[in-house]
Amino acid sequence: MSVLQVITVPNPLLKQVTVDVNTFDEKLQQLVFDMFETMAHYQGVGLAAPQVGILQSLVVIMFEKKELILINPEIIFTDGQCVDEEGCLSIPGLRRQVERAENIIVNAFDVVGNPIQIKEEGFMARIILHEIDHLRGILITDKKEILSEGSE
Repeated sequence: MSVLQVITVPNPLLKQVTVDVNTFDEKLQQLVFDMFETMAHYQGVGLAAPQVGILQSLVVIMFEKKELILINPEIIFTDGQCVDEEGCLSIPGLRRQVERAENIIVNAFDVVGNPIQIKEEGFMARIILHEIDHLRGILITDKKEILSEGSE
């Protein structure tokens, strides 16, 4: 395993839309391992393949000892809204208040190509939605910042 370089803004790869993963092989498994190691090294909770310069539809997440690998994820249900602060490994030092769905259901594939369905809520849903945005070339700076009451 190895720590990959996380690319940062204004790298144009971060604004690209990914392509679906079609080959589920040892090379993909190695990429997943490397992405988990990279995420841990940078103390993140989620990492999308475009953040390491790979334009494939793949995200890894590790939050509260729960590990997720989502390949070709598709959001099929959202409900509720909440605002919370987000950061991004590709935009060091920036934190923004972003509105996201509170509850989600996502269809995806695991690392060997088996279909999976993930139901999440709260902060885990937020992480998943943030990472899926990366697969669409969307950064938190593209989202409308929600200012707290009393802010001007």
